[in-house]
Amino acid sequence: MEPLALYIHWPFCLAKCPYCDFNSHVRERIDQARFAACLRAELAWEAARLGRRRLTSIFFGGGTPSLMAPETVAALIADAGRHFEMAADCEITLEANPTSVEAGRLRAFREAGVNRVSLGVQSLDETVLRFLGRRHDAGEARSALALARSIFPRLSFDLITARPGQTLAAWRAELREALALADDHLSLYQLTIEPGTIFAAMHRRGELVELDEDTAAAIYDATAEETSRRGMAAYEISNHAQPGAESRHNLAYWRYGDYAGIGPGAHGRVSLAAELLATRRHRAPEPWAALVESQGHGTTAEEAVGPPDRAREALLMGLRLAEGIDPVRFAARTGIELADALNTTMLDAAIEEGYIEFDTTLRATPSGRRRLDALLAAIVR
Repeated sequence: MEPLALYIHWPFCLAKCPYCDFNSHVRERIDQARFAACLRAELAWEAARLGRRRLTSIFFGGGTPSLMAPETVAALIADAGRHFEMAADCEITLEANPTSVEAGRLRAFREAGVNRVSLGVQSLDETVLRFLGRRHDAGEARSALALARSIFPRLSFDLITARPGQTLAAWRAELREALALADDHLSLYQLTIEPGTIFAAMHRRGELVELDEDTAAAIYDATAEETSRRGMAAYEISNHAQPGAESRHNLAYWRYGDYAGIGPGAHGRVSLAAELLATRRHRAPEPWAALVESQGHGTTAEEAVGPPDRAREALLMGLRLAEGIDPVRFAARTGIELADALNTTMLDAAIEEGYIEFDTTLRATPSGRRRLDALLAAIVR
């Protein structure tokens, strides 16, 4: 059977960041016991139908998973080990914010079984942190990185780029400082204006102006230069890592593997009875919990993904990777030959322009990855 990656969603945050369109919710009070019980119940339900798969990774995302009780994290990891055949090197990641309160719980999460932490640093500039609505300051971010470095064998952190008014020189200085603190794995997110966010409303009123495309592109290129100096490879369009430090969980998504999504709003792609099922849970926490309590799971949509949609999804994900797409794996996973899923005229043009390479694998060049959205729209049938 296809190996499995497991995603567990904790939907609660202390505050909603102005740029965030994730499924996150602010509550004055969280019934930790209720949501822990529901997560464990939904995990048991999903495992019962999937069978004893080999489990290669667990990812606690959110929301803010570092607001979970460490006992809940420990119980879910133990449950996963009982339900599935956990790989000896199973990667278990938990997202955390660098506030002093959450950083103080890192040792408890390590004792719970987490072996990789992903810190939402976002910036080391005080003014930028306030602009982004973050609840930590730069000093807390530096301290959290140092503390996490001493506790976890594997560490990742996030930074947001292409911020309004950002300069190339300031970005290089900030990135160099961040990489001096931790250079295992870095995830970069270009600031975009997402519908329904506070920043979207500010943008409509003319109070927020996006960074110009030329500077954003220069920042993207400079990032690759700075990380390369530290021995980090741009293994995915927004992710850089030392050899062997790549996110195994996210690689399961990008390589179009099976992953089960547990918790409010979680999505999944799981192979079952010769079909690939796309699953989705109820987004709102309390209605999701009520569904789990009444029927064992909070599923609101589940449908088979046919070969054309499999092929499209596999292309959209796989071309983000520097390694590209293996045609043999692609055909086995989607039921369609790789060449048949492509617009050959546009593919030939992209190869001629130096944006795509196609020999033993199909992959975007560094130049192609800088304009990947437009490239995908052109070459994917």
